[in-house]
Amino acid sequence: MRARRFFAEPGLAVLAVSGGADSLALLDLFATLGPALGLDLLVAHADHGIHPASAEVAAHVARLAARRYRLETVVGTLELGPGASETKARTARYRFLRQVQAERGARYLLTAHHADDQVETVLLRLLRGSAPAGLAGIPERGPRGLVRPLLPFSREELRRHVERRRLEPFEDPANRDPRHLRSWVRTVVLPTLAARLGPEGPAALLEVAGHARAERRAWDAALDQLPGLDLRASEGRFDVAREVLSGYDKWLASRALRAASTRAGIALAPRAASRLARFSLGAASGRRLALGDGLVAEVAFGRLRVWRPGPEPAAATLDGARGSCDFGRYRLSWRRQKAPRRMQRAAWTAWFDAGPLVVRSVGEGDRLVPLGGVGRRKVSRLLMEAKVPRGERAGHPILLGAGGDVVWVPGVCRGAAAVAAPGASAMRVDVTVL
Repeated sequence: MRARRFFAEPGLAVLAVSGGADSLALLDLFATLGPALGLDLLVAHADHGIHPASAEVAAHVARLAARRYRLETVVGTLELGPGASETKARTARYRFLRQVQAERGARYLLTAHHADDQVETVLLRLLRGSAPAGLAGIPERGPRGLVRPLLPFSREELRRHVERRRLEPFEDPANRDPRHLRSWVRTVVLPTLAARLGPEGPAALLEVAGHARAERRAWDAALDQLPGLDLRASEGRFDVAREVLSGYDKWLASRALRAASTRAGIALAPRAASRLARFSLGAASGRRLALGDGLVAEVAFGRLRVWRPGPEPAAATLDGARGSCDFGRYRLSWRRQKAPRRMQRAAWTAWFDAGPLVVRSVGEGDRLVPLGGVGRRKVSRLLMEAKVPRGERAGHPILLGAGGDVVWVPGVCRGAAAVAAPGASAMRVDVTVL
């Protein structure tokens, strides 16, 4: 673990423990290793409500974590029902795990994926016609502190460890049910390949994954070598210089867009990337394109932008001596501080004479009087003049003062209201993009 530098910073790690042998191995190993790695641990168990004994499994995991390892367990009761698909279960499980991570402020989320999972994933993606980037399989690291530390180990190695440690795993019958595609690959296809090819069969699939990862790393490095592309990527979104992209031939443009999407963690399929490249060539500014899987593209201010819109953030109140809250892809933090002599109109930091303040999305008809200006300006117009793309304006935070008037559009325009006097104790608010 030290050599791979998964945990460069100390912090809280959420362990995803299903009760199966692999996740019990994860629990046992990190209960042992955690202190040496600077990790505090929290167990999270998703009770899908698919299997009749799921509540008993949840209780068993919680007892084991408490009695043997002195660890707290958070159980999520998902109530999916016996007919839930693998995809639905996985989506609900990760939603729960991420919620636990966010609520507890955990730096890391650990899952028990192992080498056999990797083999199954590569084979499944081959059968589905995946592009080379998909054949890279399951990465060791994911966004927001996701770590899969057991990928170097096989299912059998983990099972033997659990047996030696006298732990009692729960074997989910769905893992052996060939009606599920992954279970069919696990119980029918791979044993057939092993009977014919021996251990060379799985080893070859892992080698394919290694080659695909090398190609993905090469394309990621190439993005920074393409002159003028000016890629800007963060989790769930990216944008590039449209004019430069339009100068590439269709193959290079499509491949560069796929590499950019991989860096942003949204993985465009080849057909979607080809559609996006054609869209970039001819679309007028302001036009949008739905790419499937919730992804949207937009041409705006000389840039081609791709993102996955989320739900509109809920309004929140900023109050007290200090605190912080997330608003969509923005984080707001506040504390008491003396106000400076001057404030910049378009900064991401502002001082207010008093709280509380409310942060919310832009509403129809919102206006403010700019600091040092005259007249009331429409917030939507200010966002457009600041070259905030149309698709991002709805999620841009605005702050309202005690009277309900807009007092600040972070990064765009400070209002003339609620301005703290120089040197006076004030509420300082900082806004950062996550």
